[in-house]
Amino acid sequence: MTETVGLFRHTREELADYLRLAADEGITTVFSVGPRATYDTSPTRLTPHGSFLGYRLRGVDQIRRALDDVLRGLELGCRSFVVYDEGLLKTLGQARKGGLLPADTTFKASAHLGYANPISISMLEELGADSINPVRDLSLPAIAAVRQHIAVPLDVHTDNPPSSGGFIRTYEAPDIVRVARPVYLKTGNSVVGAHGQFTRAEDGERMADQASITLEVVQRFASEFTQSPAGAPAPVNAVSTRVAGEETAGCLR
Repeated sequence: MTETVGLFRHTREELADYLRLAADEGITTVFSVGPRATYDTSPTRLTPHGSFLGYRLRGVDQIRRALDDVLRGLELGCRSFVVYDEGLLKTLGQARKGGLLPADTTFKASAHLGYANPISISMLEELGADSINPVRDLSLPAIAAVRQHIAVPLDVHTDNPPSSGGFIRTYEAPDIVRVARPVYLKTGNSVVGAHGQFTRAEDGERMADQASITLEVVQRFASEFTQSPAGAPAPVNAVSTRVAGEETAGCLR
């Protein structure tokens, strides 16, 4: 389960509660790094041109703040983070490799980075991403091409809010699994209006319903594939250390 509002938008007590609830249910929780362009003081991001900036960090101070946000999450027991900036990903990857971060810390590259071709996406893997979200509207052949160039799991959105297209690919989900596995099917965002919003309990119920529908369709049309069990370990630095056949939490393979 992925949180997208940002770590620094939640109190320590809230974060501890989220992690405790997830652990009780055997769910892997991935928290988003808080600092990003959309929270910064930049007027450019509000212009049409600003849409090209994504959530990238502006200046060294924002890199430092983003690193502190990750350290805050680690102190509370979080081990999985969504990363929105290539420089931050490189820094985190080097810190983990150098033993400055726990070895079981994992990083998920966000779709907000805007990567859409296999060569560019492979660079994210080299920087330390343990799973990667390409842009949300890639065709099946384009997704298949990405899979041929990387070893880490992909995150592929099967539905989206109106702010990023509003498309629902539920019936494509079985074929997405076929071409992208190991893959996380990102589902549930279509119940809200935009990305990175606070959600209500009823939103969570509708998201769970959408996930259930997606799983039903996959089981109906791609029953030969299996989902890794809840609580299975996420891969760390999969390029160099992942063992063939290793289970990845929540992945379809």
